[in-house]
Amino acid sequence: MPDLNGRPGREAEEPERAFFGRRKGKRLRGLQEQRLAELLPALRIDLPPDDGPLDPRTLFPALGGAPEEIWLEIGFGGGEHLAAQAEAHPRIGIIGAEPFVNGVVKLLAAIEVRGLRNVRIRDEDVTALLARLPDACLDRVYLLYPDPWPKRRQRKRRFVSDASLAEIGRVLKDGGLFRFASDIDDYAGWTLVRAARCPVLTWTATQARDWTAPFPGWPGTRYEAKALAAGRRPTYLEFVRRPR
Repeated sequence: MPDLNGRPGREAEEPERAFFGRRKGKRLRGLQEQRLAELLPALRIDLPPDDGPLDPRTLFPALGGAPEEIWLEIGFGGGEHLAAQAEAHPRIGIIGAEPFVNGVVKLLAAIEVRGLRNVRIRDEDVTALLARLPDACLDRVYLLYPDPWPKRRQRKRRFVSDASLAEIGRVLKDGGLFRFASDIDDYAGWTLVRAARCPVLTWTATQARDWTAPFPGWPGTRYEAKALAAGRRPTYLEFVRRPR
């Protein structure tokens, strides 16, 4: 998973810059290698060499350079959710960030098979991408089933931190949404604590069903299916960006 992580037990958490997570799992097969070599270069997001900002509206020429909205999914795993959203919303530009190569090739397969033209991929740590995005440029950010790093000594590796939520709040437009899902109760609580002290994010829940029911239009993910099969109940948290 990406490496913008918090240090628990501190009032002001500092981001760590080391990468935590796998780059590659099972050996890629021939068609997977081919997709990686032929499809990814055209979809990959390379950051400007001059350290300047990256205008995400320029990333979607197939949409005429004018997507209706721009969404970001951080750590898209196998890409099931991202591909389903891209297919359901063809005029919305969707950026997926995932350094795990095997997850990237699964998304590439979905893009090819479904003919998706509104997806771009950052196959590196998302931290640098977030830092280059201008203020108020995204309509929605997803963080779904991130690695929970459940042991106490590992929690500094979790993506959600004071710093990461501040950065998400910065890039979201006023009224933009940050959606988080996890099957680990401790991580859901961890996220709520940090979101509560983030001055620009407001939890939208008004009743229990708001955090126990999936988000509208939810296609599910393979991680969610594993959690449900193991008897773990997922939590779905939605936060809105307060007006500037």
